[in-house]
Amino acid sequence: MINTVNDREGQAVPSVTFRTRDDAGWQDVTTEALFEGKTVVVFSLPGAFTPTCSATHLPRYEELAPVFAANGVDEIVCVSVNDGFVMQAWQRDQGIEKVRVIPDGNGHFTAGMGMLVDKEDLGFGKRSWRYSMLVKNGVVDKMFVEPDLPGDPFTVSDADTMLAYINASAKAPEPVAVISRMGCPHCQRAKDLLTAQQIRFNEIVVGRDIDQVAMRGLTGSMSVPQVFIGGQLIGGADQLTTYLMKAS
Repeated sequence: MINTVNDREGQAVPSVTFRTRDDAGWQDVTTEALFEGKTVVVFSLPGAFTPTCSATHLPRYEELAPVFAANGVDEIVCVSVNDGFVMQAWQRDQGIEKVRVIPDGNGHFTAGMGMLVDKEDLGFGKRSWRYSMLVKNGVVDKMFVEPDLPGDPFTVSDADTMLAYINASAKAPEPVAVISRMGCPHCQRAKDLLTAQQIRFNEIVVGRDIDQVAMRGLTGSMSVPQVFIGGQLIGGADQLTTYLMKAS
């Protein structure tokens, strides 16, 4: 049974060395190097490539990373009881650039946090319970631990809950999607405009991700790009320029 009382608050994180991998090979990373003198958001999850972790938990922290940075967070760390090869492959598969993905292969950090649980019924062995925490200079300031319920509850360790704790008035960015076509210069202009404003977006390519008829059904137009912000159709590159000027 997992301890959901959050009694690690006010205590130092466990002192361990993580065996991580990057393009240069194996790298040892200590908890001292991760946390000393920094404000760090940590979230831990049951496993790389698993549904909730890949579809929601990790991507939302990546999406909100610039907002966390603007509110005093030096780094966001994702911890899972997986080996370095798996975590490196998952990071690449997810296109993660802002969140630091850390493998707790032996489960030492997770056990020290009191969050190691038995997932043998799923063939996982020992894994981490899902939780998040704010760590200041190596000391746990706040923890959000998922309730001890069957399955894989995901109610309080999400990025939005952590951001609201850090700054209740912080504004999360609206989701942005760009419907484009390969080789389209106006599509590239729209993407460059968003990139210049550090606005993260998902690109939907006509002929690969969506067909022409479906695009017309969504936008009422056959032309590209078509940009959506927060569910609202903005239009093409010119309309996006006007929108961004008004928003600035």
